Amino acid sequence: MAAASVERGGTESGEYRRISYEIWEAMAPGWERWRAQLEEALAPVREWLINELAPRPGDTVLELGAGAGDTGFEAAALVGERGRLISTDFSPEMVEVARRRGGGLGLENVDYRVLDAERIELDADSVDGVVCQSGYMLMADPAAALSETRRVLRPGGRLALSVWGAPERNPWASIGGRILVERGHLPPPEPGTPGVFSMASEERTRALLQGAGFTAVRTEEVPVRFTFVDLDAYVRWVMEVAGPFAMVVRGLREDEREALKAELGAAFAPFAADGGYELPGVALTAVAS
Repeated sequence: MAAASVERGGTESGEYRRISYEIWEAMAPGWERWRAQLEEALAPVREWLINELAPRPGDTVLELGAGAGDTGFEAAALVGERGRLISTDFSPEMVEVARRRGGGLGLENVDYRVLDAERIELDADSVDGVVCQSGYMLMADPAAALSETRRVLRPGGRLALSVWGAPERNPWASIGGRILVERGHLPPPEPGTPGVFSMASEERTRALLQGAGFTAVRTEEVPVRFTFVDLDAYVRWVMEVAGPFAMVVRGLREDEREALKAELGAAFAPFAADGGYELPGVALTAVAS
């Protein structure tokens, strides 16, 4: 997939959106099963985003790419009965995961919607804040999505977002991806195309925000840690939540999967802890207005 084609919304971009939709529909059950683990691992990022968004009672907050919805639900608690959270994802199955989670929490001020972040079906100047955790980097056209975000924000409104930082600082994702590429199961990522590390550069993320019309931008790095009891747990997790990687690993023959596990075991050795693994990561976060 050529980077230029993605950025100008051509045929390749449409094909990427179709495939991405199918992948995240397939991931939704796994995200529901692993929700508690994801919530715990990503707690530092979630807390940073909500602190910087600083929603007030009565505000309307939009969450893009909500997944299981936990980040937005913290905002919902802060905006109170007079406020509203619009919890969205472009995957209908993910929206249902969030709806079930919100129902279990007893939240009554949440509107659940299927929504394409690159074509936000909301009026201009209609929300007080937007939050997006690990979303923009996976979109076919993050510049369009950020421009749409700027459009729906009211004057003075804030966007709080996170993406993943440099691959070498995120071995929980980069090591498995590297091995899959080396073994010929994945093509090498092309610069500028969507992916886990497509916005890892602070300069690119800042440029995208400024290009969308945000004038006050501040970035920060937030460390996280993913824990797994053993390699089997890590591989199951990858197969159930890891988007494009998951689909590749699901399609491997059993002998190929065992070979992948063997290489992972050697590469993860520096992160062994208490009989399992603690894999570090760093999110690149930003608040903009």
